[in-house]
Amino acid sequence: MTIHRKSWRGATCSFAVALLVAAELASAQTPGKAPSLTMVAVPLTTAQRAKATMVDLNFRVPAGYHINSNTPKSEFLIPTALKMDLPTDIILGKIEYPAGEDTSFPFSPDEKLSVYSGDFTIAVAVHPLHAVVPGKYVMHGVLRYQACDNAACYPPKALPVSFEVKVVKEPPAHHANPAQSPHIHN
Repeated sequence: MTIHRKSWRGATCSFAVALLVAAELASAQTPGKAPSLTMVAVPLTTAQRAKATMVDLNFRVPAGYHINSNTPKSEFLIPTALKMDLPTDIILGKIEYPAGEDTSFPFSPDEKLSVYSGDFTIAVAVHPLHAVVPGKYVMHGVLRYQACDNAACYPPKALPVSFEVKVVKEPPAHHANPAQSPHIHN
């Protein structure tokens, strides 16, 4: 019985040491804070009522890092996704994500991942309805992503996204004059 207890204690102690080593290795792979994407300021965009207008949102991934594209090649990878909360009577149209770059990394050299690195642009269609009062509106949203380097991935992050749209009236409809009679009627 005494031998059994000692071996159990030894196994428990070895297991605890293994957990500490694993935790230390994990923290060594993701030192400090996760890298943050940046968004380039969007110039004021003019959008006509009752018409969709494309707005380019430009982002930058820090050097030495990448993020998964919007369509990663594995269901286990976290896709980059933009979610917008628009004011009433302004509709979000199509969101156009760039194609990812197929890249392999040292941790899995035989597998290519679809990623964004460096600068990339997401285009968003905003469509003010006819009822929108002309003026400036702030569009708010969030870009969700997971940054990785060549050895490890960091916890997912969310980057606040905002830009202004100046809504203007649509041009007046062109009305053709009805045909005039060439004869003068008295």
